[in-house]
Amino acid sequence: MSSERIIYLPLGGAGEIGMNAYVYGYGAPDKERLILVDLGVTFPDMDGTPGVDLILPDITWLRERRDRLEAIFITHAHEDHVGAIGHFWEQLGAPIHARAFTANIARRKMEEHAHSPETVRTASAWPAQVEAGPFKVGFLPISHSIPESSALVIDTPEGRVIHSGDFKLDKTPLVGEPWDPELWAEVSKDGVKALICDSTNVFSPAPGRSEASIGPEIEALVSEAKGMVVATTFASNVARVKTLAEAGDRAGRSVCLLGRAMRRMIEASVETGVLKGFPKVIGPEDATQIPRENVMLIVTGSQGERRAASAQLARGKYNGITLKEGDLFLFSSKTIPGNEKGVIRIMNQFSEMGVDVVDDAGGRYHVSGHANRPDLETLQDVVKPQVVVPMHGEHRHLREHVKLAQSRGRTGVLAVNGMMIDLSGNSPTVAEYVETGRTYVDGTVQIGALDGVVRDRIRMALNGHVIVTVILDEDDEPLGEPWCDLMGLPEMGRSHAPLIEVLEEDLSQFLGRAGDKTLADDDKLEEGLKRVARQTAQAEIGKKPEVTVVVSRLS
Repeated sequence: MSSERIIYLPLGGAGEIGMNAYVYGYGAPDKERLILVDLGVTFPDMDGTPGVDLILPDITWLRERRDRLEAIFITHAHEDHVGAIGHFWEQLGAPIHARAFTANIARRKMEEHAHSPETVRTASAWPAQVEAGPFKVGFLPISHSIPESSALVIDTPEGRVIHSGDFKLDKTPLVGEPWDPELWAEVSKDGVKALICDSTNVFSPAPGRSEASIGPEIEALVSEAKGMVVATTFASNVARVKTLAEAGDRAGRSVCLLGRAMRRMIEASVETGVLKGFPKVIGPEDATQIPRENVMLIVTGSQGERRAASAQLARGKYNGITLKEGDLFLFSSKTIPGNEKGVIRIMNQFSEMGVDVVDDAGGRYHVSGHANRPDLETLQDVVKPQVVVPMHGEHRHLREHVKLAQSRGRTGVLAVNGMMIDLSGNSPTVAEYVETGRTYVDGTVQIGALDGVVRDRIRMALNGHVIVTVILDEDDEPLGEPWCDLMGLPEMGRSHAPLIEVLEEDLSQFLGRAGDKTLADDDKLEEGLKRVARQTAQAEIGKKPEVTVVVSRLS
């Protein structure tokens, strides 16, 4: 029996949607040469991660083995797959391979973090392969909601593995390559050891719809609109942006793109040749000079992001443009779970202006970029893998995908973040469990999810904050009374006296009773003052705030 093995280790993206990072290895146990597939981010929310800018996977395991890392491969240019490369490249130091459009976006990410864009190497599509240690990796085209999305064909001395990336089976994607079952069958004909596969839409029972199917619906909507038309979608969905722009153009409207991400994606698409025949666009200053019934805006912010163009228009004005009664706002997108509040807030703000809001509740103006259940079955039937390992999904998606594979007579493996799977031989096994987690980008620094920074922030947000200041002289005697500063707390309590005065009175009494040992010991003094402040606040306002004690001693 061979002492070498193939391993698969998700560090992010398995048991959650977002933050994708998948390690593959080949070699003797604990000496495998490694490659990393994707390095993405996920986004914070005010409930669980207030003030955090981005959430990245914890790559400690990989960083400690960076001398064994041969290369990084990026399947496509969505943020949850490419967004963390600039943040982490210095810690990993391996060359990055991606197809032209993805490489264009990846280079911009590297430049944003002052890394050389030349580290990103442009790869050609299959049958070209990149050699990385014991691996040969090829980019196999497949359709998705962004140009040049690819699965990866990963060849090892012990067999072929296919990593699907994000995909849908679309024969008419408008931008990017169509699903080519003959090509996939050809790639798979000599046997595929394992298919590591997208699970996002495993619960959607109907076959996926083509991007081409929504063009006529959007065109009809735009052509019948009376005032200005504004549409939002994911900036990276270049095919959709083109469909929207063509609908506006055919309706005799001048098209204007608003939002940095929207312009950047279209520029990258044109630069890399994946987008041709995009209608002529005008700038926002020109849009304000044209009768509103002759204008169509395509804007960022389909997920309710506060700083994006949609939210700014909803608050009143953006780049000199305001919406009015009788205008139309179209959400040509699906609201990602967790973003509903922000999207509904924008819808209501537009409604208050008299703007007609159309969302995708009926499925007429948006199609998913992920494979539905019947499409997952089709891919399995074409590839015929020995083993199916679901990825890119929450735990319930992965578990259902395993059941789907088993119902078709295949071995399914449920692997969540941190589970290292040995794919060698004929029956995959769990080789070991690796510590995984999250890293927060907070301002300009990275902090661990368990460092306590965000926990303290949440506590302050929930409970308010009291700062108690005490001054003691050379003989450890209090100089005057202690005083308080309050943040995030009501001014008056149950006793109908100002809360700050009640606190200072109780703290002063504590100091008057404190013995010499307590007054001489900063820790004991701090502990006592904290306890009194919290007890008093609890009695007065029914809350125990966070308390910071500042003890100053004159020496």
